[in-house]
Amino acid sequence: MQRFGVVTVVLLSEFGVLLGANHSLQAAERADVVKAITKASTFLMEQGQEPGGGFSPQVGPAVTALALTALVESGTPADHPAVAKGLTYLLSHRQSGGGICRPDSAVANYETSIALMALVACNADGRHDDTIAEARRFISGIQWDEEEGAEAADPAYGGAGYGSHKRPDLSNTAFLIEALKSAGAGADDPAIQRALIFVSRTQNLEGPNNTLPFAAKNPDGGFYYTPANGGESQAGETPTGGLRSYGSMTYAGLKSMIYAGVAKDDPRVVAATDWLKRHYTFAENPGLGNAGRYYYLHTAAKALDALGQETFSDADGNEHRWRDELAAAIIAGQQPDGSWVNDNPRWLEGDANLVTSYALLALSLCR
Repeated sequence: MQRFGVVTVVLLSEFGVLLGANHSLQAAERADVVKAITKASTFLMEQGQEPGGGFSPQVGPAVTALALTALVESGTPADHPAVAKGLTYLLSHRQSGGGICRPDSAVANYETSIALMALVACNADGRHDDTIAEARRFISGIQWDEEEGAEAADPAYGGAGYGSHKRPDLSNTAFLIEALKSAGAGADDPAIQRALIFVSRTQNLEGPNNTLPFAAKNPDGGFYYTPANGGESQAGETPTGGLRSYGSMTYAGLKSMIYAGVAKDDPRVVAATDWLKRHYTFAENPGLGNAGRYYYLHTAAKALDALGQETFSDADGNEHRWRDELAAAIIAGQQPDGSWVNDNPRWLEGDANLVTSYALLALSLCR
């Protein structure tokens, strides 16, 4: 009996050492994340922001909105002078119809959706309530529905493009859903439920929610760019004419379905998750290589966080602590000045302000 007690004490002591080592490792990882966030925030505020308050204002207010959201979500106070200055610049783009965009902008939905999320992030005291409500009505009003000339059977129905009457796509529709959710819309919001129709049709999965021909030609469960105007995937087509799925859109589709209230055991969520298990990586944007890699990483962070799981199992059954692995992949690419930039400049990822904002948003979910 005494011997058993000694063995037990030894085992418990060793177990305690392991727990202590694991705790120290996690603390070190968190310290790395905090350090990376601090350096990135300093870069944006000291080097990325223009004297007028904007971040990369030459491309419009969207990058400014993304940078403000990233700063506040990663810990910069909303009343910080750099944030206040950025908000003043952003609000200078308010339009009479509720949009927060350039006058006659060709990307009014994109700009307003991202601006809406920035205002919500900076609205602890409610000062932006009216502007948020107007922006929410604006983006819901330019969604493809009956008023925009799209019937329910139209592949464009429920989607959002860059602006009014612009061909809808999954990226813009995902921003629409996220912006509405951030502004307080529930999963049963009519605009979100209309958007879910479009999102479901952008998945390579046949079923009652998707009767379009593309899924039958490439039924792998992933997502592509748009089923509208004859369909398009940034990853190209399969030999049979199917639209190839790729990583950033599959995470965008998964995130959008969860935000729209689709259950985790729904065939659409299961199929999307299975695709992501087969292509689990943070080294690239699966299907597109390094094109859009940081958009992919920030979208992956949001989708995996929405799943509510601390580990993610790949197709071989390996369990991944995705927050740790995602943080490590992002931190590895940080420049000495605290910024990030993609060697592949497609989709503006040569812009350090944009890419650093994507990285910050992802890291804010890895702490």
